Amino acid sequence: MTHLEFAHSYNQMQTLLYAFACRLTKNESDAQDLLQDTAYKAFKYKNLYQPKTNLRAWLMTIMRNTFINNYRQKKRRNVQNDTTDNEYFVNSGHLTVVNGGEMSTSLEEIWSVVDELEDWLKVPFLLFYQGYKYDEIAELLDIPVGTVKSRIFFARKKMQGTLKERYEVPAYEEMAA
Repeated sequence: MTHLEFAHSYNQMQTLLYAFACRLTKNESDAQDLLQDTAYKAFKYKNLYQPKTNLRAWLMTIMRNTFINNYRQKKRRNVQNDTTDNEYFVNSGHLTVVNGGEMSTSLEEIWSVVDELEDWLKVPFLLFYQGYKYDEIAELLDIPVGTVKSRIFFARKKMQGTLKERYEVPAYEEMAA
Protein backbone atom coordinates (compact mmCIF):
# COMPACT_ATOMS: atom_id res chain seq x y z
CA MET A 1 0.00 0.00 0.00
CA THR A 2 1.45 3.35 -0.99
CA HIS A 3 1.61 6.32 1.30
CA LEU A 4 -1.13 8.07 -0.68
CA GLU A 5 -3.47 5.05 -0.53
CA PHE A 6 -2.85 4.71 3.21
CA ALA A 7 -3.58 8.41 3.78
CA HIS A 8 -6.79 8.16 1.74
CA SER A 9 -7.93 5.09 3.70
CA TYR A 10 -7.10 6.80 6.99
CA ASN A 11 -9.06 9.93 6.02
CA GLN A 12 -12.12 7.80 5.26
CA MET A 13 -12.01 6.35 8.78
CA GLN A 14 -11.22 9.57 10.63
CA THR A 15 -14.85 10.27 11.61
CA LEU A 16 -15.27 6.74 12.93
CA LEU A 17 -12.00 7.00 14.86
CA TYR A 18 -13.02 10.35 16.36
CA ALA A 19 -16.29 8.85 17.59
CA PHE A 20 -14.36 5.96 19.15
CA ALA A 21 -11.94 8.42 20.77
CA CYS A 22 -14.86 10.41 22.21
CA ARG A 23 -16.31 7.22 23.64
CA LEU A 24 -12.99 6.34 25.28
CA THR A 25 -12.09 9.76 26.70
CA LYS A 26 -15.54 11.28 27.30
CA ASN A 27 -13.96 14.66 26.47
CA GLU A 28 -13.69 16.40 23.09
CA SER A 29 -10.25 17.92 23.53
CA ASP A 30 -8.81 14.66 24.87
CA ALA A 31 -10.47 12.82 21.99
CA GLN A 32 -8.79 15.14 19.48
CA ASP A 33 -5.43 14.58 21.16
CA LEU A 34 -5.98 10.83 21.09
CA LEU A 35 -6.94 10.99 17.40
CA GLN A 36 -3.78 12.94 16.66
CA ASP A 37 -1.61 10.47 18.57
CA THR A 38 -3.27 7.61 16.71
CA ALA A 39 -2.64 9.27 13.34
CA TYR A 40 0.99 9.86 14.24
CA LYS A 41 1.53 6.24 15.25
CA ALA A 42 -0.42 4.88 12.28
CA PHE A 43 1.67 6.82 9.77
CA LYS A 44 4.89 6.12 11.65
CA TYR A 45 4.28 2.37 11.71
CA LYS A 46 2.34 2.00 8.44
CA ASN A 47 4.98 -0.43 7.24
CA LEU A 48 3.73 -2.85 9.95
CA TYR A 49 0.20 -2.82 8.55
CA GLN A 50 -0.56 -5.97 6.59
CA PRO A 51 -2.26 -5.05 3.28
CA LYS A 52 -5.63 -6.71 2.61
CA THR A 53 -6.37 -6.91 6.35
CA ASN A 54 -8.84 -4.90 8.40
CA LEU A 55 -7.40 -1.36 8.56
CA ARG A 56 -10.23 -0.16 10.81
CA ALA A 57 -9.44 -2.80 13.44
CA TRP A 58 -5.72 -2.03 13.22
CA LEU A 59 -6.31 1.72 13.74
CA MET A 60 -8.77 1.17 16.60
CA THR A 61 -6.29 -1.15 18.30
CA ILE A 62 -3.62 1.55 18.06
CA MET A 63 -6.08 4.08 19.50
CA ARG A 64 -7.19 1.80 22.33
CA ASN A 65 -3.61 0.91 23.29
CA THR A 66 -2.57 4.58 23.16
CA PHE A 67 -5.50 5.50 25.41
CA ILE A 68 -4.62 2.75 27.90
CA ASN A 69 -0.94 3.73 27.95
CA ASN A 70 -1.80 7.42 28.48
CA TYR A 71 -4.21 6.51 31.29
CA ARG A 72 -1.59 4.38 33.04
CA GLN A 73 1.00 7.12 32.65
CA LYS A 74 -1.32 9.73 34.19
CA LYS A 75 -2.18 7.36 37.00
CA ARG A 76 1.51 6.77 37.74
CA ARG A 77 2.24 10.48 37.82
CA ASN A 78 -0.72 11.06 40.13
CA VAL A 79 -0.58 14.78 39.44
CA GLN A 80 -2.95 16.89 41.45
CA ASN A 81 -3.24 20.56 40.68
CA ASP A 82 -3.80 22.68 43.74
CA THR A 83 -5.29 25.98 42.63
CA THR A 84 -6.09 27.27 46.12
CA ASP A 85 -4.16 30.12 47.63
CA ASN A 86 -1.82 29.09 50.41
CA GLU A 87 -2.26 32.41 52.14
CA TYR A 88 -4.58 30.82 54.69
CA PHE A 89 -1.74 29.01 56.40
CA VAL A 90 0.55 32.04 56.26
CA ASN A 91 -1.99 34.45 57.73
CA SER A 92 -3.76 32.15 60.18
CA GLY A 93 -1.12 32.28 62.94
CA HIS A 94 -2.65 35.23 64.75
CA LEU A 95 -6.08 33.53 64.84
CA THR A 96 -4.97 30.40 66.71
CA VAL A 97 -6.58 30.00 70.10
CA VAL A 98 -5.06 27.63 72.66
CA ASN A 99 -7.68 25.79 74.66
CA GLY A 100 -5.91 24.67 77.81
CA GLY A 101 -9.08 23.46 79.51
CA GLU A 102 -9.57 20.43 77.31
CA MET A 103 -5.88 19.55 77.39
CA SER A 104 -5.59 19.56 81.17
CA THR A 105 -8.81 17.60 81.54
CA SER A 106 -7.62 14.99 79.08
CA LEU A 107 -4.26 14.67 80.81
CA GLU A 108 -5.92 14.29 84.19
CA GLU A 109 -8.14 11.56 82.88
CA ILE A 110 -5.27 9.77 81.15
CA TRP A 111 -3.30 9.79 84.39
CA SER A 112 -6.32 8.38 86.22
CA VAL A 113 -6.35 5.52 83.71
CA VAL A 114 -2.62 4.97 84.27
CA ASP A 115 -3.25 4.85 88.04
CA GLU A 116 -5.90 2.14 87.50
CA LEU A 117 -3.35 -0.18 85.85
CA GLU A 118 -2.05 -3.16 87.82
CA ASP A 119 1.48 -2.67 89.17
CA TRP A 120 3.01 -5.29 86.86
CA LEU A 121 1.86 -3.12 83.90
CA LYS A 122 2.09 0.34 85.48
CA VAL A 123 5.72 0.19 86.65
CA PRO A 124 7.32 -0.70 83.27
CA PHE A 125 5.01 1.76 81.50
CA LEU A 126 5.91 4.66 83.82
CA LEU A 127 9.62 3.89 83.57
CA PHE A 128 9.36 3.88 79.78
CA TYR A 129 7.37 7.13 79.91
CA GLN A 130 10.11 8.68 82.05
CA GLY A 131 12.64 7.92 79.31
CA TYR A 132 14.24 4.67 80.35
CA LYS A 133 15.18 2.28 77.57
CA TYR A 134 13.87 -1.27 77.38
CA ASP A 135 17.15 -2.83 78.50
CA GLU A 136 17.45 -0.39 81.43
CA ILE A 137 13.93 -1.21 82.58
CA ALA A 138 14.69 -4.94 82.26
CA GLU A 139 17.80 -4.49 84.39
CA LEU A 140 15.96 -2.46 87.05
CA LEU A 141 13.06 -4.92 87.32
CA ASP A 142 15.21 -8.03 86.77
CA ILE A 143 13.02 -9.35 83.94
CA PRO A 144 13.77 -10.13 80.27
CA VAL A 145 13.64 -7.32 77.67
CA GLY A 146 10.85 -9.11 75.77
CA THR A 147 8.73 -9.14 78.92
CA VAL A 148 9.29 -5.39 79.36
CA LYS A 149 8.19 -4.75 75.77
CA SER A 150 5.08 -6.91 76.10
CA ARG A 151 4.06 -5.33 79.40
CA ILE A 152 4.38 -1.83 77.96
CA PHE A 153 2.39 -2.96 74.93
CA PHE A 154 -0.35 -4.48 77.11
CA ALA A 155 -0.44 -1.35 79.29
CA ARG A 156 -1.02 0.80 76.21
CA LYS A 157 -3.73 -1.54 74.91
CA LYS A 158 -5.50 -1.63 78.25
CA MET A 159 -5.38 2.18 78.52
CA GLN A 160 -6.73 2.55 74.98
CA GLY A 161 -9.58 0.17 75.76
CA THR A 162 -10.47 1.99 78.99
CA LEU A 163 -10.43 5.40 77.30
CA LYS A 164 -12.50 4.07 74.41
CA GLU A 165 -15.11 2.70 76.82
CA ARG A 166 -15.32 6.01 78.66
CA TYR A 167 -15.62 8.19 75.57
CA GLU A 168 -17.38 5.89 73.16
CA VAL A 169 -20.35 7.58 71.51
CA PRO A 170 -23.50 5.52 71.89
CA ALA A 171 -25.14 4.20 68.74
CA TYR A 172 -27.88 6.30 67.16
CA GLU A 173 -30.53 3.75 68.14
CA GLU A 174 -29.50 4.00 71.82
CA MET A 175 -29.62 7.81 71.72
CA ALA A 176 -33.08 7.84 70.07
CA ALA A 177 -34.60 5.45 72.64
